[in-house]
Amino acid sequence: MMTNMVGAINSALDAILNENKNAVILGEDVGKDGGVFRVTDGLQAKYGSDRVLDTPLAESAIIGASIGMAMSGMLPIPEVQFAGFMYMAFDQLINHAARYRSRSRSRFTVPMIVRTPVSGGVRTLEHHSDSPEAYYSHVGGLIVVEPSNPYDAKGLLIKASHMKDPIVFLEPTKLYRLFKQEVPEEPYEVEIGKANVAREGEKLSIITYGTMVPLVKDVVEKKGIDAEIVDLRTINPLDEKTILESVKKTGRAMIVHEAQLSFGAGAEIAARIAEKAIFELDAPVIRVASDSLPYPFPGYENFYIPNAAKVSKAIDRIMSE
Repeated sequence: MMTNMVGAINSALDAILNENKNAVILGEDVGKDGGVFRVTDGLQAKYGSDRVLDTPLAESAIIGASIGMAMSGMLPIPEVQFAGFMYMAFDQLINHAARYRSRSRSRFTVPMIVRTPVSGGVRTLEHHSDSPEAYYSHVGGLIVVEPSNPYDAKGLLIKASHMKDPIVFLEPTKLYRLFKQEVPEEPYEVEIGKANVAREGEKLSIITYGTMVPLVKDVVEKKGIDAEIVDLRTINPLDEKTILESVKKTGRAMIVHEAQLSFGAGAEIAARIAEKAIFELDAPVIRVASDSLPYPFPGYENFYIPNAAKVSKAIDRIMSE
């Protein structure tokens, strides 16, 4: 079927609910209204209000209840309407969901998938445009996933439903309906923790994920540069092997992400390249990211987040080294 990311995720959730009778979806307006972006549209009508639950506007309660469900043998899939609202449940995620398996020496596991839209570029307000992947990746015990296309979104979500650990599943808002892709109707899995080489190349490695993947592809194609594009798909655990293999092949590494530059995923990737492949490099590692400032008002966001001009300029810079 040809579908966008919304349709692919809806199809994945349908498959999960059908396969696992202990799976439940809960969140603000996810039932009757189908969620703020209609990702859960039609699922309550199909599976009932006891499996697709509308909740009060209380993110801490949503995540806290999900942790209890998970520890009791269920598979909760809570939706938080926007990533900026997840901070209300930060304590629940960091101090409880991420730690119970370690704290109990694996006597308890917390299989749950926290879904939330992330990133900007669609003229929303600041709390609706956050890119929080670094916060959750810093914590041992949380798996952090961010797909860049419909095919990966469905496969990664179904794979997440078969795991025993809490997963933060970040869905780029801009990509929800940006393009369609052929996606199998039947269930399938995409491996979590394994990056995808989205484009082969010999002269430059560009490591990216989420909203930046289609942007980087477009720039590379228009410039005609022989660049390899590595789509991380999973931020934590990081697929270090694929990154290093690519960088050692091309001799140049550029990292592109929408989140702020300082202390972001790009810094971690650059550090690992420096530690394990520095003598393979022909030029310093370059990072392209948003400014280390709070997300601006909508009129300024296209100057704040990486755009085609910034990526193109960075490619010219690294190729001239």
